[in-house]
Parts: sequence; C-alpha cells; structure tokens
Amino acid sequence: MSVEFNIEGLDEVSRKLQAIGSQKVAKRIARKAGRQAMNLVRDAARLNSKAIDDPDTKEKIHKNITVQGGKSRNANEIIIRVGIKGGASQNQHSVSTAGLSGGDTRHWRYIEFPTSRTTATPFMRPALANNIQQVTNKFVQVFDAELDKELARP
Repeated sequence: MSVEFNIEGLDEVSRKLQAIGSQKVAKRIARKAGRQAMNLVRDAARLNSKAIDDPDTKEKIHKNITVQGGKSRNANEIIIRVGIKGGASQNQHSVSTAGLSGGDTRHWRYIEFPTSRTTATPFMRPALANNIQQVTNKFVQVFDAELDKELARP
C-alpha cells in the first residue's frame, strides 16, 4: 500500500529541532507523536474487527490488536507498527498464544487476506487508509506541542 502526503511548515520545525540540538530528544518526541498517531489506527482496527468477530467463540481479535515500536538500522528512523499479538504464523517456531487476552487469533490473516477458497474482509488495511489524514494531523499536533514543551525547558 502506498501513501502520499504533503507536510507544509517544515522550515519552522527544522529550526526548532536545531534549537534542541539533541538527536535523542528529537527521536523521543517523534516516537511519542508516532505512537499517539498510530493509536488512532489501532482503535479503528479494533472497531472494524469487533464487527467481524464471531460472538460464539472465545477468540476476540480486537483484544489482541496492539501498537508496538520497532527497530531500524537507520539511526534517524523510528518505526511504529499496529499489529495483532500472536502474529499469523502457525508452525514449530510459533509463539505460545496461551497468555493473550483475546485468545488464539492467528486466523486473522485468513479474514484480512483472501485465499483461493475464501474472500477477504479486510479490517486492518482500511483502519489506516480511512484515517490517514487524522493520523497525520495527530502526529503533527503532538510533535509540535512536544517540541514547544522541550524548548520551554530551562
């Protein structure tokens, strides 16, 4: 999936980041803003999955949807992911799903992506696609507020 957007006012942000001077602080601020922005996607995915969860089973996909930070080889990059605890794998290397609040929901991939025998009912992809503007606005809002707060420190 490809997403394009245009952010204006980066000159002011660049000046603020240079005034802070610390790359660690800038990454901390970006990570906080990214997590809060992706929480909107998580909430939308939970809402979408509640509509397709089978009420007759104990497995609840919406309870296993979470936001996580990731690692990157690029020191100037942050990664924030929305995913489902327990993943989608089911083999000898699979992680135990016994402690998950939503139960064993590894079947989510068959709902999200079509197979030769099933049709797709996506709930994760539309969560981002339908909220990209709100996510971008939330990131910019939190990032700017945190930058101003950091600059106001003595």
